[in-house]
Order: sequence, then C-alpha cells, then structure tokens
Amino acid sequence: MTVTIYDVAREAGVSMATVSRVVNNNPNVKPQTRKKVFEAIERLGYRPNAVARGLASKKTTTVGVVIPDISDSIVAEVARGIEDIANMYHYNIILSNADKKKDKEIRVINTLLEKQVDGLLFMGGVITDEHLDAFRTSSVPVVLCGTTDEGKLIPSVTIDHEQAAYDAVKLLIDQGHKKIAMISVTLKDPATGYARYQGYKRALEDAGLTLDEQDVRIGNYRYESGMEAMGYFLEQPERPTAVFAATDEMAIGAIHTIQDHGLRVPEDISVISIDNIRMASMVRPQLTTVAQPMYDIGAVSMRLLTKLMNKEQIDQTQILLPHDVIKRNSVAQV
Repeated sequence: MTVTIYDVAREAGVSMATVSRVVNNNPNVKPQTRKKVFEAIERLGYRPNAVARGLASKKTTTVGVVIPDISDSIVAEVARGIEDIANMYHYNIILSNADKKKDKEIRVINTLLEKQVDGLLFMGGVITDEHLDAFRTSSVPVVLCGTTDEGKLIPSVTIDHEQAAYDAVKLLIDQGHKKIAMISVTLKDPATGYARYQGYKRALEDAGLTLDEQDVRIGNYRYESGMEAMGYFLEQPERPTAVFAATDEMAIGAIHTIQDHGLRVPEDISVISIDNIRMASMVRPQLTTVAQPMYDIGAVSMRLLTKLMNKEQIDQTQILLPHDVIKRNSVAQV
C-alpha cells in the first residue's frame, strides 16, 4: 500500500504539519525532530506526492521540453545544458519528442501544459501561427531554444544563422571557389533554413558571384539527403568545386558520395557545413564547420526560463550566442 504523510507522522510520533515542514525544508523544526522524521521516512519508504504538493503550492518544479527529433545528435548536447541548469535551480525536466511534425508539436505542447509544468522550452523548427497561439495562451513562460519566431514575440536563445552561413561560404570564397553549391534544409523555416540560405546568397552576392538555383538542393537534415543532393550535383555538366551543407549530417553524406564516385575531399571538391556535431571530427577528412554552442544554447535557455518563472529582472529576451568557424581538413584552396 502507498505510504502517506499520516503514516510517517504516526511512525515518528509527530504531527502531519511537522512532517510537511521537514519534507519542504522548513527551518522551523528542531534538529532532533527532523532526525526522527527522516528516520521514519527511510523506514517506511515514503515518497512525497509531487502532484499533491504542486496543487497546494501551484508549482510543480517541472519544466517541459519539446524536442524536434530524439535521434538528432544536436539534441543530446542541448538537453545536457538544459538539465545541468535545471538541476542547479532544483527543477525537473520532461523531454517530449515531436518528430519534427507540426501537429505532434502542438499536441505535445498542450499535453505538457496540461501536466501543470512551471515553464516550457521549445526546441522545434518552424514556428507557425498555431505554435504562437499555443504559446500565447500558455499560463506559464515559454522560451524558444535554438530557434526564434519571425516576429520575435517569444523569448529565445539561438545563434545568428544567416551570419553563420555567410561566414562558412565566405571561407570557401576566400579559398578561391566560385562554383559553390548548397545543400539546404526547408526554406519554410525562417529562423534556420531560410536564414542559412540567405547567408549563402548574401555571401555570393557580396563576392560578385551569380547564384544559380540549380546549385541549391533541399535536404531533410539527414545523411541520406546529403548523399542524394551530392549525387545530383555530380551529374551536372559543370560540377561545383565546393559544397556548403546546412547541417553536418548532410555534409557527411555529401563527403561519402564524393568518395564513392572516386573523387577526393578536399582536393576535388571542398565541403563545409554548420553545427559541429561530434561526427564532424570523426569523419575523414575531418569536416570544417561552423560550431553552434549547443550546450550553451540549452543552458542559457534554461536560465532565461528560470528568470521568467521566478519573475526576475531580465535585460533582454532575444539572445544571440556567438558561433565559431572550426577549420579542419575538408576545405582546400583552388
């Protein structure tokens, strides 16, 4: 049978109010009494009812985290940053996978809010009107993690994705490349996909290079789509001398397709991307990429959320963290 606070009180010979004060770390309990209560709790195996405590205090010390794809290597490092700060401020987190599907994202958001979480972190991609409606009607604070909405209405922590892409493509241009293809992700996502495409386009324009739409293929973030896009580029009459991939995973797919066709990276075709996942340094040649501070994005997002939940003073709600170009072995001069 479930052990209740009444059972602990009877075992320790104290009132239920005293047990409640001990469980909630109220300092107004004598050390000897506190010791008796903890001994009773240990003997009986009592576990405080977090739901009941949450109903009483109107706080559950729980944060809901919506993640786009649990198999995405980026998610793990961002989630670690979230969890470390959550633990520091005594919050538990509930991770909910949404499979990058809008309907499931909305459903997961509403489910977490129904569970009376104290705050919500959203790590998804495209922020639609339906998302904004769910966020606006939320009774608890919401922070966007690694993305932002087009109108900058919801607090967010991310990087400047357009500038990150610009820096990647400019590195290729500085190495003498003029025929630069892009493996993009959906352009329907203004915060990341379209922003990275815009960075690619702006870098070409600033260098006086013409953007050929045949040099842009849309992938789905994954390795296989990088292979497929690269296969398309290699079939063209004039193949690119360099490829900018919007994600590391697609870039690795591109590298392997180049090698499967008997060509070399970077001697025949250079490859660069964005993210800096662990696999970027494991692939051969090692991948040159623009690093997102993924752990910091998670940690800063969680800290911003704790400030909102506790109504602390906040200087800014739209936070851009710095990115960094990591030069390895996949880019060569032409």
